[in-house]
Amino acid sequence: MRPIYVAIDTPELARALAIAEAVREHAGGLKLGLEFFAAQGPGGVRRVASLGLPLFLDLKLHDIPNTVAKAVQALAPLEPAILTVHAAGGAEMLRAAKASAGPQTRLVAVTVLTSLDREDLGSIGVDSAPAGQVDRLAKLARDSGIDGIVCSGAEVASVRSSWRDGFFVVPGVRPPDADFADQKRVVTPAQALEDGASVLVIGRPITGAADPARAIAEIAGSLKKEVIE
Repeated sequence: MRPIYVAIDTPELARALAIAEAVREHAGGLKLGLEFFAAQGPGGVRRVASLGLPLFLDLKLHDIPNTVAKAVQALAPLEPAILTVHAAGGAEMLRAAKASAGPQTRLVAVTVLTSLDREDLGSIGVDSAPAGQVDRLAKLARDSGIDGIVCSGAEVASVRSSWRDGFFVVPGVRPPDADFADQKRVVTPAQALEDGASVLVIGRPITGAADPARAIAEIAGSLKKEVIE
């Protein structure tokens, strides 16, 4: 499986389609998030899906169990390969979401956003380092029947060691020479894969490049080189 899912963070359908076309040779899939979904809705998702790449619908659903379950049901006709909910919604919400997901969809729970560090967690009442909070929420997700989690590359090795068959989505991945922007817990693509990531989510280093096709080809090539060596 090609591990790179390209994060297409734009509200513009034409740009999303252009990026998708540019990266399709090397991408394992495409991530569409709130920005795109708010602007283009299910119709836009279907247009991007028509290009034939698996879709990661990153909506981070978080509400009472009944509302999330109905939202997952409403999204099921889009047949996303991956769909996100927030682990912080609790066990009942996670179970309800999983029960409503289609068989073709991996439901993964967001643990701690890669834009947050310990100080940020403290400001919202979480007296823990990100790693500890990720471990707790990963256990909650696993015990609730969720397929996997979203976590940073800094935590994936630890979680993988206790959840061998979990599915681990790692965002905030940056090539060694890339700008970290608003990401705080960042690893390289090769390191994330070595530590147990199932999927690498890479956005701006590819979509913000002058030549996205070349950018993803270089990243994919570096991963193959690491495997060979």
